[in-house]
Amino acid sequence: MKDLRQFYFFESLDDEQLALLATFSHKKHYEKGSILFYEKDEPKSMILLIEGILKVYKTDQKNNEIIMHRFMPVSLVAEMALLEGIAYPASAAFESDGVVIEVDFEKFKQEFLYNPQMALLFFKSLSKKIKYLEDVIALNIVLDATARLAKYICDKGENFNELKQYQVAEHLHMTPETLSRTVKKLVVLDLLEKDSEGYKIKNRDGLRVLFEFV
Repeated sequence: MKDLRQFYFFESLDDEQLALLATFSHKKHYEKGSILFYEKDEPKSMILLIEGILKVYKTDQKNNEIIMHRFMPVSLVAEMALLEGIAYPASAAFESDGVVIEVDFEKFKQEFLYNPQMALLFFKSLSKKIKYLEDVIALNIVLDATARLAKYICDKGENFNELKQYQVAEHLHMTPETLSRTVKKLVVLDLLEKDSEGYKIKNRDGLRVLFEFV
């Protein structure tokens, strides 16, 4: 119940409802590198990520990973596949040790999804995922490498150093070498500066010019 209570999705539930939910929920621990699910697996449980970093990815014909999204705690994962009753459209693996809570979706649907507030939260979560995918498509079609990185840094704010450079490169669909060159370019343009913790924003308005007027 303590783990369930920390999840924003269940804030409206009282102790009795949380106790009921706990009867068909299971906590699972995963080591770094573990697969949570593979593309085309059939979803059966609602997945709540409460610890760790989870990457969702597809594999191309050359066996290269294409990162679709990285989930940070606390997040609801792959709910669209559950709601639509379809197989997972991508695979998911942990980039760190992690913990999830798996909730039997059929029981959850019977007991809770009729609740208007719960249903609204569910669809808000779906809406955020759709908006994220729209942003990914726009980012990769419209913007060049410099504009993509500038937008990523502005969107993340002071937290843009939270991922390693190779992870940022994957997220922006560029090679690590291209990312390194682009970061140096932003430093030369006096938009970023390097410190002991990585890089920090020196001129946010200057960064915005690179992608807002493209």
